[in-house]
Amino acid sequence: MHCRRTPDLPFARTVLTLCSLFLSSLAAASNVDVAVLSGDGSPATGASVILKNSLTGYETSSISNSSGRARFSAVPAGPGYSVLVDDTELATDIRLRSNESRAVTVRMIENITVTGRAGSITINSLDAEVSASLNRRELEALPVEARDLSRALIRLPNVVPATGFFPESPSVSINGANGLFTQYLIDGMDNNENFLGGPKFPISTGAASDVTVLASSYSVEYGRTGNGVINVTSRSGSNEWYSELFYLVRPGASVDASSPYAGRDLSGNAVRDGFRRDQYGFALGGPIAEDRTFFFANVEYTLDDKDNALVSPALGIADTVRGQNDSLLASLKIDHRLNDNWQLSFRANLGDIGIERQGGGLDGGVTFPSAGSVQQRESLLTAVSAIYDTGNFTSETRLLYSAFDWGYATPYASSAPQVTVESPDGLTAAVLGHPGFAFDESEDSLQLRQNFTWYRDAHAFKFGVDVLRSDFSLGGGGNPQGNYRVRLTSAELAEVQSLNRGAALNVDDIPASAEVIDYAVELRPARYGDVQNQVSLYFEDQISLSQDLTLTAGVRWDYDSVTKAGSGSADQNNFAPRLALNYRASERLSFRGGAGLFYERIPYTILSDALQQNTSSAAFREQLNALVAAGRLPADTDPLAITFDGNLSVNPACPGGYLQCPTPADSADLRDTAISNERRIFSPDGLDSPYTVQLSAGVQWQFNDRWLGYADLLYYRGHNQLRLRDLNAATPFSPNLANLTDANIATLRALPSDAERRVLAESLGLIRSQAAADATRPVAPVAGGARQIVVSETAGASRYKALNLTLERPGDGDLWGFLMTYTLSELTNNTDDINFRSANSNSFDDEWGPSVNDRRHVISSVVYWYPLDSVTISVAGQFESGQPINLIPDTGIYGTTDLNGDGASFTDAYLGNSDRAPGVSRNADRLPWSATVDLGLRYAPQLGDGRLELSADVFNLLNRENLSGFANSATQSNQIQVYGQPFVQRNAGAPRQFQFGVRYLF
Repeated sequence: MHCRRTPDLPFARTVLTLCSLFLSSLAAASNVDVAVLSGDGSPATGASVILKNSLTGYETSSISNSSGRARFSAVPAGPGYSVLVDDTELATDIRLRSNESRAVTVRMIENITVTGRAGSITINSLDAEVSASLNRRELEALPVEARDLSRALIRLPNVVPATGFFPESPSVSINGANGLFTQYLIDGMDNNENFLGGPKFPISTGAASDVTVLASSYSVEYGRTGNGVINVTSRSGSNEWYSELFYLVRPGASVDASSPYAGRDLSGNAVRDGFRRDQYGFALGGPIAEDRTFFFANVEYTLDDKDNALVSPALGIADTVRGQNDSLLASLKIDHRLNDNWQLSFRANLGDIGIERQGGGLDGGVTFPSAGSVQQRESLLTAVSAIYDTGNFTSETRLLYSAFDWGYATPYASSAPQVTVESPDGLTAAVLGHPGFAFDESEDSLQLRQNFTWYRDAHAFKFGVDVLRSDFSLGGGGNPQGNYRVRLTSAELAEVQSLNRGAALNVDDIPASAEVIDYAVELRPARYGDVQNQVSLYFEDQISLSQDLTLTAGVRWDYDSVTKAGSGSADQNNFAPRLALNYRASERLSFRGGAGLFYERIPYTILSDALQQNTSSAAFREQLNALVAAGRLPADTDPLAITFDGNLSVNPACPGGYLQCPTPADSADLRDTAISNERRIFSPDGLDSPYTVQLSAGVQWQFNDRWLGYADLLYYRGHNQLRLRDLNAATPFSPNLANLTDANIATLRALPSDAERRVLAESLGLIRSQAAADATRPVAPVAGGARQIVVSETAGASRYKALNLTLERPGDGDLWGFLMTYTLSELTNNTDDINFRSANSNSFDDEWGPSVNDRRHVISSVVYWYPLDSVTISVAGQFESGQPINLIPDTGIYGTTDLNGDGASFTDAYLGNSDRAPGVSRNADRLPWSATVDLGLRYAPQLGDGRLELSADVFNLLNRENLSGFANSATQSNQIQVYGQPFVQRNAGAPRQFQFGVRYLF
């Protein structure tokens, strides 16, 4: 039963309009700096240098300057480049990624040019950028589940699987930071889901030429993150025709090792029984006009089958509910070279993903299919560019339109109420009719990037502007049709059983006489939203101070309209200077260092949450006035400017009985009388843009034409990090540890109920009741108001330090390749997420501790072996020290985990927020090391005019049970444990799993 909504993205006419411009995909231009040395190592001035690509017919030339450098700008990204000096070939098989600055060095001896070997590696002798890439050949050789590019990223330095705070959160973390703040790009242009974070379009390995992770000290051209950048270079066509057909299958339980813990699908949601994945696709690329116009297209469809168990003992129902996930990903790229000066480009990416919640549960559940839903993620990116290049001057104009629609729970029955059915003993027998909530978010974005590059003598000047406008809309909150809780009598239960409806049971099958014991309805079933404008200006000068010394100095200015919040103006003083120095000690040795400020965008959800969870009731505004009087809000605060009629579910009386309860219109006056546990407001002071101060120092040593080693030291200080503050917080509470004696603990454990434990624990001063906590709040909870009055603030901080060691031997054109990285790091902070709250009344100084994604040690290694032209073997290992454990109170002692009585929070469902065990700091313990080894096998013999590739991937080859070191969400992880109690395992990394494929390339 897989219900899909017809996509309503207003994109078709946009695509047609952009196509009519006859521009092709982001040209993804790169810069190449060729250093020509004479026999004695001095710069070779006046040499004729040619950069050409035999695959596309591209060719350009330059004359080396007084520093022996020939510079090429606006070079289309891709493989197949070679360098010629005085008509003699210098180097071959040079691969350029989008927005790359690439250095190539050659020495000339007595008019003979030393020719570089195919696939040779070079050191970075231009800047201090700390980055790493995976090229096309490596991506195809690696064992990657479902061709999902994000799963290949952990093979790169500074990247690890992430613990997020909701199932669909980004699956990787850079430098241990929250993945929501990573900047995702395709060909240098925005690919961020800007409501929360993460990639908007999940580009596959089949559509990627390469992927690069920028970890530190990168150009001012990159921004909107205080951490890392993931930039994908999309595949282009060439003069050579390319086509492929493929089929991949993950058979599931029939071949996989067993595990008592649920696995995760590609979205991060849990799956177990009946899982199977089938994936189909094709790619086609080649010339439209030889040497001038090329295209590349890639289409992939994925279908997951999965089973849930529907078990309702009260109704005598035990059934298997089949469900499906499906995904359609399509990419098109067209590149056109108009003449020697103009390059035009067009790219389109379309994603349509459905994740079914079919009812039941992994271990048995009572949610019937009628209350099922589908999570839908629909995306479209269309980008055009025009590049004008005269050799010394380059203009790059790029325009992107993108749209994203995220229906988190599109119901099968959109006009139905939700009905939770209880048996006579009060146990839940069924959930019917509707998911019970709504979340349907849409984003339409337009981005314009204009970049100018000018070469003059020893200078390379770069100036640019980047404008991104995103229009958001959200339909969220509770169910406007109402959520019922009813209790059946024995006779009514027997009546329902006699219907024999099985899994088809629906709300209409419940007797009208059923007793309604609770009812809630959404007061404002409306869509609302706002616009986020982001503007960036940047200037950079790369100066060749000498033949071997290069200085890069730049400044970037960032503006983010979300920082306005409830104030009069947005943050406008975000100037970020950056400095990088690179010294080439020899042809094979370079030293680099960088320092700079990196400002970060604020996810739109900060503004959206302040809209959705707000209220404009008179009582709430009076509470705000009282907070002003108490000094918790600025004296000039205007309650009208920081409040909004957001979503609110209320509980009206229901005299009409089952399915006859009041509508939202009937209940509108309850907004002024309902007491909310938590409401949010806009910050009257506005927000400051988060930023990091970054320092890096490193060395690169090319041992020979094949081996490269490098080491980097990184140090970050994060400022203005996002978190939540309760303006109406109770006073801090500290348990009386003198009464936490062995005798009292034994007495508390012996009590028969949590309620009795709470009474005794409170009398001993070990906990505080909610009533006692409320009595210490500046403003008492009132009808129409709220207990907790919450605001987002930018006052958090973080510290990161790391040592990266990398040893690399690319396998291009050789028998084998190798990559090994080791990272020793520490990330501490006093906020981990946009929804992070202090455990004890805004005492954020007590929150300093390891980040949820902190690891002390990470070792990643990959070996590629090409024993025959038709055989590829890859072995990839990931070894990590354990992630932190947060230790929470033992309910067997205290009767609750809420020791200070401040009550539950909206954020608990995402972060697992809880008071910590007395005397224990945040994230004070550690999980054990994780170790995963994956194997990829490829056999591709010649078949006719092409090759037939048979593949087998084995994930977690050694079947190691890992307790951390895999992507999951915090509340499902093993990172929350009860202090003083035996370890409770909640999940594990995937056991040994198999994936098989066949691919025909011709």
